[in-house]
Amino acid sequence: MAELNETIHQPVRLQIMATLVTLEEGNEVDFTYLRKLLGVTDGNLGAHLHKLEEAGYITIHKTFVERKPRTFVAATPLGRTVFHEHVAALEAILKRK
Repeated sequence: MAELNETIHQPVRLQIMATLVTLEEGNEVDFTYLRKLLGVTDGNLGAHLHKLEEAGYITIHKTFVERKPRTFVAATPLGRTVFHEHVAALEAILKRK
């Protein structure tokens, strides 16, 4: 049976990964969009993103758009794989009798 991924299992990180894996590979979301979607603070989201980036599950791309700093986030191939494995583990738990 697949095992739960402790890094992804945390609720905010699970929501981040669920959001990112729905994007086509190579696409990314804006930090502000993600923060509003999840209803978390800048600091809280930043801490969770840092943890996911350290694990190699996401990439963070910082740039300027119209002279304003912007941060974009995307799932890596590894992140997509471990997310799907985590979901499979959750499904296996739910199917147990």
